[in-house]
Amino acid sequence: MNNIRSNVLAGLTTSFALVPECIAFALVAGLNPLMGLYGAFFICTVTALFGGRPGMISGAAGSMAVVIVALVAQHGAQYLLATVVLGGVLMALFGLLRMGALIRMVPHPVMLGFVNGLAIIIAMAQLEHFKLDGQWLHGAPMLLMAGLVVLTVLVVWLLPKLTKAVPPALAAIAVVGLLSVALGLPARTLGDMAHIAGGLPDFHLPAVPATLETLRIILPYAVLMALVGLLETLLTFNLTDDITGTPGQANRECVALGAANVLSGLFGGMGGCAMIGQTMINLGSGGRTRLSGAVAGVMMLLFILFLSPWIELIPLAALAGVMFVVAQQTFAWGSLRVLGKVPRHDALVIVAVTGITVATDLATAVLCGIVIAALSFAWQHARDIRADVDDSVAGQRTYTPHGTLFFASATHFQELYAPAADPARVVLDCRHLRLADHSAIAALEALGERYARAGKSLRLTHLSPRCEGLLARAGVALQ
Repeated sequence: MNNIRSNVLAGLTTSFALVPECIAFALVAGLNPLMGLYGAFFICTVTALFGGRPGMISGAAGSMAVVIVALVAQHGAQYLLATVVLGGVLMALFGLLRMGALIRMVPHPVMLGFVNGLAIIIAMAQLEHFKLDGQWLHGAPMLLMAGLVVLTVLVVWLLPKLTKAVPPALAAIAVVGLLSVALGLPARTLGDMAHIAGGLPDFHLPAVPATLETLRIILPYAVLMALVGLLETLLTFNLTDDITGTPGQANRECVALGAANVLSGLFGGMGGCAMIGQTMINLGSGGRTRLSGAVAGVMMLLFILFLSPWIELIPLAALAGVMFVVAQQTFAWGSLRVLGKVPRHDALVIVAVTGITVATDLATAVLCGIVIAALSFAWQHARDIRADVDDSVAGQRTYTPHGTLFFASATHFQELYAPAADPARVVLDCRHLRLADHSAIAALEALGERYARAGKSLRLTHLSPRCEGLLARAGVALQ
């Protein structure tokens, strides 16, 4: 019973944090705010019930909104809905092809940069609530806004020291909201962003021509939407695994996310993916099961149908204060302490991914981080290759190379041998040598040709079955 209660309260708390984010992202994309809320309902509910990571919250995310701004501006909302449907199909195919495991290829420094960058973005997004019509608040409105934000942060921080019966974020929103109404404070509310009253979403196919020209327009956006959505979802998936200490099912989450986006597009909603800020709120409020995510999703629909007059009274300062705390808790502060202790290339990855996430977008940042990490890994392994020399057998020299032979180490590998100075018989003992790619095969073939031109023999021994297979398929015979 306590578990049910904690998950219901966590879902309720998370739903309050979903509303302003989804409205804001819809406005950024030039859409009706209800499209963001409908999208949050479908995506949050479906992924919670059928996804592979209980406790993770998905919705109409900002990273997806940024992707489709140009599409909406040029072609309108109906092309967006078609793009959301197609993007959902691509996400589901990604999971059905069992490609979710590719997230394991993301290095830990990239993960640290990812959470740090998103934490900064979450905090920066709240600064918009301190503006009115693009201009910073000043005087009494600024003081009121700042004061309510500080009060919210204090409640979230201090309440757990008194009781854990109520999620601190939910209590903070309730306290600040009731205080604002009771005292008649002229605080800006959620209703000032947009009115969220509406009806049930209607099923309809996107009103776009079923032509190749339509596909040409929406396909690039759908691919980009799918890639960004999957990337943010799987990185948040990994983070949730670490926080909860329980494993999830990445491929199942991809399929559920794809299905949720298809439904959202067919019912007039935005596309979406995992939302790290709301996930942190849910986990911090005690949400660990599918129930918390399902409650958050269903509450979005209830807000639209019945509760909009009450929800629109929530001060934006309360929601901003909660998100400031989420940003502080999301940021990996430990990464700052280890910057001077980890290898320099890892420190570079952390800083680069953080900065690029803030300056551009998540997909670009993670791609850059992986490239930097991969190049650093290749450079380190290229330098590590070496060879021991044994001249104990008369008329024969035995080389025992150690390391991985691949494109980056091929040149250094060639420099380890001196065909002109070696005896007539040379043995390459490959028990400690790993062949990684075609460059390795080409390097061995080139080495054999160098010894042949010098009139000397080169024989390979102790090749692993895998290396033997590689050489055999390439037609290289040095044994």
